[in-house]
Amino acid sequence: MSELKLKPGKTTLADWREIYRGAMPKLDAACWPRIKASAEAVARIVAKGEPVYGINTGFGKLASVRIPAADLETLQRNIVLSHAAGVGEPMPVAVCRLMMALKLASLAQGASGVRPQTIELLEAMLANDVIPVVPAQGSVGASGDLAPLSHMTAVMIGVGECSTPHGRFPAKVAFVSHGLEPVTLGAKEGLALLNGTQFSTAYALTALFDAEVLYQSALVAGALSTDAAKGSDAPFDPRIHLLRRHPGQIETAEALRNLMAGSAIRESHRVGDERVQDPYCLRCQPQVMGAALSVLRQAADTLGTEANGVTDNPLIFAEDDTALSGGNFHAEPVAFAADMIALAVCEIGSLSERRIAMLVDPALSGMPAFLTPKPGLNSGFMIPQVTAAALVSENKQKAYPASVDSIPTSANQEDHVSMAAHGARRLIGMIENATAVIGIELLAAAQGCDFNAPLASSAPLEAVRRLVRAEVPHLDNDRHFHPDMEKAIAMVRSGAAVKAAGAVALPGIAS
Repeated sequence: MSELKLKPGKTTLADWREIYRGAMPKLDAACWPRIKASAEAVARIVAKGEPVYGINTGFGKLASVRIPAADLETLQRNIVLSHAAGVGEPMPVAVCRLMMALKLASLAQGASGVRPQTIELLEAMLANDVIPVVPAQGSVGASGDLAPLSHMTAVMIGVGECSTPHGRFPAKVAFVSHGLEPVTLGAKEGLALLNGTQFSTAYALTALFDAEVLYQSALVAGALSTDAAKGSDAPFDPRIHLLRRHPGQIETAEALRNLMAGSAIRESHRVGDERVQDPYCLRCQPQVMGAALSVLRQAADTLGTEANGVTDNPLIFAEDDTALSGGNFHAEPVAFAADMIALAVCEIGSLSERRIAMLVDPALSGMPAFLTPKPGLNSGFMIPQVTAAALVSENKQKAYPASVDSIPTSANQEDHVSMAAHGARRLIGMIENATAVIGIELLAAAQGCDFNAPLASSAPLEAVRRLVRAEVPHLDNDRHFHPDMEKAIAMVRSGAAVKAAGAVALPGIAS
């Protein structure tokens, strides 16, 4: 496992991507003086004896209840255990690791009042790959992702379960085997750990990173489909897109031109083709995919800012021992970003499905019905297109904005919430659906190009076709289709299809 220096407040999306993919975050040594000063400020606030929310009072609607100094440790333990009320399947381990790293970076900015030893434990858990088992349902995305972050924090005090490289164990057992000790939380620490947007942000970032691979794979599949259908590259002419001025559209058109450059299939019908215009699914790829790229980049900008922010409450300002209560825990920015990602993912899959539908329709593609040499006896790509249509429709339902919903909680103290948590959590399933659609398109496009033999496509697209054909042979007669689809889907999910076309630089999202 490679080590990555974590610079709170200055961490790039590329760094967060590396952490998601397994890099071990190690806090920049420059953080520790700020952490120490913040914890000392909390100690001075406690010593003054004045009521300060989150330090010596109850929480939420119970903020008016004063807690004696002798009960402050119990107060912090109680809030963790009472708030660890999530349900459902556990978070994926990689997403939970990212959530922990985001929390680590937030606390290390010295505005949360958490002691060095508590932050050191969180860092050590990441270093030892001791990852809490966190139920994924239960946050409304305001007042922090309370339930999931409480399950994370419960493990830090020795309660709950962990995933480790050796299996799943009770927290105390996992700690002993990795040389770790549970912490007794001090004033403010429990609240600081369970308050914040790190759960929602981790899921949204995970989706963003996977959406980048999805977008690039869709460009590759779309270019291959265009060649399979003997479509025109004229709609990708830069002069068209410069007049509209959208950067995402301009970059997408350039990528499609480069993917198709040198295609003998394209050259074969440049003169004398009776068709005047291609269907929108081919012709409007720069406009649709370019808009998706722009939206994903906007979401990336929001999430990059959020990941570098401090989102618990109250916040500690050590320079004058002030604790300010505000609302940085409200995850509305993350909810909006998640909704934007959902819209882009939905449209990427929708356009791909239309290309599949075009390829299997002989009236539009000019190829055998359902891309089989013997239609009737064979069904060919008939039902894979139906599967793609089903997945696209499912994504349309899931793309409904989560951020427009709200439901009051905590006896109306928390009367407007963001719903960022499930807005971000749904994205993994949406991307899986769209990934399957792109995988089906890869198979259909490769099959379509086979019908154009002996003419070859461009060098990058031929490399993609060789990748497909190395795993999935040409479909002469019907066979068990599912294994072929699984192999193609894996090529999309892993980024292998993009790597195969590696001579062409494709637009990125999370730099």
